[in-house]
Amino acid sequence: MTLADFTSPDLIVPRLSGQDVASVIQELSQALQREKRVTDLLPFYHAALNREFMVSTGMEAGMAFPHARLPGLRDLCFALGRSEEPLSWGPRASRSVRLVFLMAVPATDSTQYLLLISGLARLTKEPGLLEKLHLADDAGQILEVLQKIKLRTSPAHDPPSRTSRGPGKEPGQAKNALETLTLPGPPLHSEHSERGGGAVGSELQ
Repeated sequence: MTLADFTSPDLIVPRLSGQDVASVIQELSQALQREKRVTDLLPFYHAALNREFMVSTGMEAGMAFPHARLPGLRDLCFALGRSEEPLSWGPRASRSVRLVFLMAVPATDSTQYLLLISGLARLTKEPGLLEKLHLADDAGQILEVLQKIKLRTSPAHDPPSRTSRGPGKEPGQAKNALETLTLPGPPLHSEHSERGGGAVGSELQ
């Protein structure tokens, strides 16, 4: 399994037309709806946008990971948008972002979400692959780059970890990988946090 298994060429937008957080999330939400990954556009769009305004997911690596966890979503997936120019992202435009991964997360999903987030965490640490994402000509080439990030679906193949809690603890091992992708901001104790409104690191604790 790779990152590419959670998306498709029609969910990849190589040239975003949006120039701010709201328009980019709208553009990617529409892509998810067109591919029938999201049935009700407005609830998903508002949930993802409100969550992003409350806790920004912009990263120093030039990536952002907005997401919404809602009932009614069937499969975990993401739409990926690439901007030709850096976008100002987050509170007071504190981050400069060119790659935006908008994730649609089923309300009952946990294991697959951990795998996806751990894969994205690895991607942020691969400058060579990030450069290839920026230079790819089209959605097909972007998908080929995402295929290079393999997800460890079996703990038996993971190398020993000093922080491992012992054999058979796949969720814990995946969670350790999230340490590199803990997003800024405190846990949110609100309706939004119950639907995925907190930071990724705190939401999974």
